[in-house]
Amino acid sequence: MTDRLDTVVIGAGVVGLACAARLAESGRDVLVLEQHALIGSQTSSRNSEVIHAGIYYPTGSEKARLCVEGKALLYEYCERYRVPHARCGKIIVAVTDGQTAVLEGYRRQALANGAGDLSWLDRQALARLEPGVRGVSALLSPTTGIIDSHSFMLSLQGRLEAAGGMIAFGTRVKALEQEGGHIRVHIDGAECLDCRSVVNSAGLEAPGLAATVDPAAPRARFARGHYFSYAGKPPFSRLVYPVAEPGGLGVHVTIDLAGQVKFGPDVEWCEGPDYEFDADRREVFADAIRRYFPGLEPERLQPGYVGVRPKISGPGEPAADFRIDGSQTHGVPGLVNLLGIESPGLTSSLAIGETVFAHLSRDAA
Repeated sequence: MTDRLDTVVIGAGVVGLACAARLAESGRDVLVLEQHALIGSQTSSRNSEVIHAGIYYPTGSEKARLCVEGKALLYEYCERYRVPHARCGKIIVAVTDGQTAVLEGYRRQALANGAGDLSWLDRQALARLEPGVRGVSALLSPTTGIIDSHSFMLSLQGRLEAAGGMIAFGTRVKALEQEGGHIRVHIDGAECLDCRSVVNSAGLEAPGLAATVDPAAPRARFARGHYFSYAGKPPFSRLVYPVAEPGGLGVHVTIDLAGQVKFGPDVEWCEGPDYEFDADRREVFADAIRRYFPGLEPERLQPGYVGVRPKISGPGEPAADFRIDGSQTHGVPGLVNLLGIESPGLTSSLAIGETVFAHLSRDAA
């Protein structure tokens, strides 16, 4: 026996909630299935909480498009719904002459992506803006910001519920199945749900779920990232990033809305989600941070938390683009798989919601 539903969204992280709110406000009956007891308790609560500008991603990629569109939507949303945020700006630092050419490439890429012009800083200008940062040159991104991601997710949940949507917590989806003209959702320890539409926004588990109905879906890959907090008075007024490294954007400086400084994340490939903090990585962090912040006091580095990136490319492979796989990709009408939605997923969340709505609207036409 099965229950029949209109629209199911799997996963109550920031992207799942953005999709669910958009679909509910379009008039759909939406049920969100979340395996944990809280919204956003996995990837969405273990990141840098940065509103990205759209600098790094290949022109024409989904990451570039959705980041730039999502940034504009997110700032507008925060103003409209009074979600705490700040356009604090970001500095990207070259610590050697050889890295200056990388910064020049970032500046060209930002313009090509529509992310806006980045201001060039020489050594003296950098010292004036951030006296504690050492570098031969830098770029200033004025549209980069920070957000209280939990407040944002609570706001999305409120919009979802105001439009008649619901969240079922403690509900883990184990498989999907195409059954006639609908999609069957198999749930651990419960009856199946037959749905007209399904959005697979299960984050770390999304590729595995996609593979139950699409054999060509990419496999899940995982990369841990540690964050250390920095006790005491903040030595920076903006975000500070080194030149990006393989698998991530390097051990960078973020500042939350309370002024707490965090360093991270690093990149540590793993076989599956692992949130145990390795305090022995402090010295590795310290060595990376001193390259652009020589005044670092290592004893002020305090263990923070670990996040796991939901990747679909592995070590040594080119970084994968976002995969928003609709029926044109896998042949199942009414199903959208969201795969590899790592950074800049938070920034892109509202734009992803619009894209999912467009996919499902085409299937329903």
